[in-house]
Amino acid sequence: MTSLVKNAVQEDMKAAMRAHDKERLGTIRLILSSCKQREVDERIILTDADLFSILDKMLKQRRESVAQYQAGNRPDLVATEEAEMAIIQSYLPTPLSSAQIDSLIAAAIQESGAASLRDMGKVMAILKPKIQGRADIAAVSAYIKEKLAAT
Repeated sequence: MTSLVKNAVQEDMKAAMRAHDKERLGTIRLILSSCKQREVDERIILTDADLFSILDKMLKQRRESVAQYQAGNRPDLVATEEAEMAIIQSYLPTPLSSAQIDSLIAAAIQESGAASLRDMGKVMAILKPKIQGRADIAAVSAYIKEKLAAT
């Protein structure tokens, strides 16, 4: 099974090359490089879910970089990272609303029978495939901790 999103990224790379869009081309090449690296390392053919996982990781790295560059007073580097984030996000599915996230969390807690923080792994195991690429996993994790600590 081939990844439809990966094919779209490859087509966008060709379009960026034709348009001489160096910034977009550079980011797309980073995405494809990460995909190829994972395919070679794990000897697999990437699915869309695998690609979303890679893109999520890339976004997380850029968010961390933006925070460090802001602390270091480097607005030029912040702008570069934010531009890359926008390109990466364009390949992810539409983000979930907070109401959708709340309902998914409630359903996962009920399905897993989670009663305390010790059961957080069970909840995350159910949720992660559903929210991968559509919500910030770290923020969702913190929200689940908050909910389970209150029970």
